[in-house]
Amino acid sequence: MREASDPDQSVYQSPFTWRYGSGRMRQVWSLAYQRLLWRRVWVALAEAQAELGLVTAEEAADLRAHMEEIDLQRAQSIEAVVQHDLMAELKTFAEQCSLGGRVLHLGATSADIQDNAEALRLREALDLLLGTLADLLQSLTESIERWADTACMGYTHIQPAEPTTVGYRLAQYAQDLWIDWQELSRVRGAIRGKGIKGAVGTSASYAELLRNGGYTPADLEARVMARLDLAAFTVATQTYPRKQDWLVLNALAGLAGSLHKMMLDLRVLQSPAIGEWAEPFREQQVGSSAMPFKRNPVNAEKIDSLARWLAALPRVAWDNAALAVLERTLDDSANRRLMLAEAFLAADEILQAALKVVRGLRIDREAIDRNLNRYGGFAATERLLMALVRAGADRQAMHERLRQHSMAAWAEVGRSGRNPLCEMLREDAELLRYLSRERIEELMDVNAHVGDAPARARALAEAIRAGLAAERSQAR
Repeated sequence: MREASDPDQSVYQSPFTWRYGSGRMRQVWSLAYQRLLWRRVWVALAEAQAELGLVTAEEAADLRAHMEEIDLQRAQSIEAVVQHDLMAELKTFAEQCSLGGRVLHLGATSADIQDNAEALRLREALDLLLGTLADLLQSLTESIERWADTACMGYTHIQPAEPTTVGYRLAQYAQDLWIDWQELSRVRGAIRGKGIKGAVGTSASYAELLRNGGYTPADLEARVMARLDLAAFTVATQTYPRKQDWLVLNALAGLAGSLHKMMLDLRVLQSPAIGEWAEPFREQQVGSSAMPFKRNPVNAEKIDSLARWLAALPRVAWDNAALAVLERTLDDSANRRLMLAEAFLAADEILQAALKVVRGLRIDREAIDRNLNRYGGFAATERLLMALVRAGADRQAMHERLRQHSMAAWAEVGRSGRNPLCEMLREDAELLRYLSRERIEELMDVNAHVGDAPARARALAEAIRAGLAAERSQAR
């Protein structure tokens, strides 16, 4: 939980206002920052227009001088009258600029300002997530390498199967998250603004302003977007294509899916019946109001809860894109105020929580060994069967013999928790015709029955580390 600056709890406050998400992500999606971004676009437009002789340099300079003087109280009082948030901010900004106010928003429509600002905000929010995700991947690669050789029981259908290694299991999560990192990076690199195209995207108003001046609307747009360091869609309607929102939300939902899978597995592994993993638990932390002994996986459960919610949001973005009629309808506006901000805040919260879990992850070697001893012998019968056949035994006869011993041993595990399978096999006279007791015991050592999992886990960790390093180098 991260406290906000004294939220008024006598009225409804979204949990994202104070409980979920980092302060930096909340700042990016704040109303004040939105208004600052709007003003950045207005100033970029005025400065570009000054270059083309449409406004004076002094008027543009006046706008820049007052750009950061955000006055939400004044803007909201105007909005209460005009019922239009961008017009309210425009009037507030114009009041502050005795020279530049008269040329503010010249030729523009609301979405020329809002949608370019939104693209800037999407890009900044993605950068924050990518930074945290890179930290998470770095922590995972360290854990993968640390535990690459540590054999543990693998489970299919939530039943004991064959051994794997702790590092190899961690590598599965890291591989998914690396795919997410690449997809989020791709989406971030593809973010585009609407550009400066006017009411229905034809740039007609700007063409009128530039008539006989020797410049085109494309010249003006290029100058504005260069100031914003933002590429523009080649074509747009009144808004940028809402498909962009859908692509962003899909990438966030993909990240949420990867973290949900990892944390669901952790919750299973933390259950006392397995007991191999556990998320960090503070000394004074309370697990249950009724049961003082409880150590619930609350961080993992929170991640899964928020991830489920985030997974539902791409459908809203899909509707906004698919149901936009002709050049513009406003039926996306209200839900985008919720969807974009809260999707990023949810993603931010689950990433921050996952980073805390991974950095403090507790691996219980005693529990791992206990489960291997209890169930691993059953998997080792596969190795034993191969060796018996290579030594000249009949494969079908040996399979049946091993099956009968396994069923008897499984019943004993159910009664006492002790697995007598190795003892039973090394005393079987039929098996001893082909292999010695020592060789049977060696083959029943499940710690060696993990294939090339350690090497593959390390290879993935190295590939992720190299990929992150290359991206950091390119960013510099």
